[in-house]
Amino acid sequence: MRRTLIENADWIITMNATKDRIRHGDIVYEDNVIREVGTDLRKKYDRYDEIIDAAGMIVTPGFINTHHHTWQSLIRNIKATQGLTLEPWLTVMYEIYKDLWNEVAVAGVYASLGDCMKSGCTTSNDLWYPHPVGVHDLMDAEIKAAAELGIRFHPVRSYHSVVSDIVPKEVVDTIDGVMSDAQRLVDTYHDRSEYSMCRVGIGPSIAQYETEEILKATVDFAENNDVMVHGHLAESYHEAEFTYEKFGCSPVKWFYKHNLLGERFYYAHCIHLDEEDIRIMSGTKTGVSSCPVSNMYLSSGACRIKDLMNAGVERIGLGVDGPASSNSSNIMEEMRISYLLNRLAYGDRPCSAEDILYMVTAGGAKVLGRDDIGTLAPDKAADITLLNWKQLSYAGGCNDPVDCIVISGDARMVDTVICNGIKVVEKQKLTLVDEAEKRDYTNKIGNRKELCSFFYTFLVSLFHFQNRRGYL
Repeated sequence: MRRTLIENADWIITMNATKDRIRHGDIVYEDNVIREVGTDLRKKYDRYDEIIDAAGMIVTPGFINTHHHTWQSLIRNIKATQGLTLEPWLTVMYEIYKDLWNEVAVAGVYASLGDCMKSGCTTSNDLWYPHPVGVHDLMDAEIKAAAELGIRFHPVRSYHSVVSDIVPKEVVDTIDGVMSDAQRLVDTYHDRSEYSMCRVGIGPSIAQYETEEILKATVDFAENNDVMVHGHLAESYHEAEFTYEKFGCSPVKWFYKHNLLGERFYYAHCIHLDEEDIRIMSGTKTGVSSCPVSNMYLSSGACRIKDLMNAGVERIGLGVDGPASSNSSNIMEEMRISYLLNRLAYGDRPCSAEDILYMVTAGGAKVLGRDDIGTLAPDKAADITLLNWKQLSYAGGCNDPVDCIVISGDARMVDTVICNGIKVVEKQKLTLVDEAEKRDYTNKIGNRKELCSFFYTFLVSLFHFQNRRGYL
């Protein structure tokens, strides 16, 4: 058993049920589990294998990213997609999605999850929905790359079952194809044990665009295998209009009719909600992942975070979404933008900084269906982030530690990240891999002629898009 002491932190922000804050606090963890959180703990135990001096640090639970698309890292900052809203953006994007290969998956993980970790994350989701026909190892590649980095990972086997104006036949699969691959991934990688490092999920990208048969199969699969269901919900104006026109109700109500809400489910975006939708989300205890940067970039709107919280939604988190729509995977940026966006939307009754921090800690854990992460307390996983707020960048604003993190903070604040008891970031550098080597590898894959040729297809697709009347 390896015992570690984190001592003399300026503040420990526990994010426990009573949101305790401990001044000049200590944490003791043994192997991958927290044993005690308090003060003056050095003399309480007979030995330590390591002592971490946290003077000048704010210590928080490791941050949790509840929605991501890692493979998009190599296709961000593309001129042809800038200024587009979601549906035309997707139309162009799928010209690349239909030709993904496993090296792109690996490079995407290095870039995007590496970015997440260096901004304080110890846990991340990944929703993988484009699966080119005949390519079977994309998710295997990303799961193995995530394990190499040392992050706690929740990959979701998503799918498309219907060809549309956006979704090409090259990424459409059968029910048997989806379910058999999902079963293989669950059998190979899913770990149901406490403190597990990988839990596989399943879900449609956008449920109302899929067949009802595959949706029923998805719910049955999730229940039979005890896994979570994740996808997108109420993200765009077009999606809301499409659902009203075709089904006569909102996306949330359509999901509710098809048994796609509940404690096993969590959805990204959840922007276009009316009051009844919010009551349904609360009553069913469905999880929500807000993605403010991506939603702003694609002009999709803003998640009604404060209204959801006021309605009793506890399963609410933040996600960085895809690097092609957020153009980074920086969870601290998401926190600050979320706070500011809520100030704009709610005026003098916005979410507090502590509300936002809840979303990337205890709230994010609830979203993913976990009770072993998200807070600093005995018997919780040793997922811990140390933030250095005694820097010139934050001088003059070191009054309240949570305010400093959320309102003034950025990734430069992240000093050390501990995941499952292991230092995965130290002095702002990844520790389990050669960061320069992974950077060079990612740039090499990004500069390969196969990927570069895809950028030409952006322009061609965008030209043809001008003549399209519908999106789906």
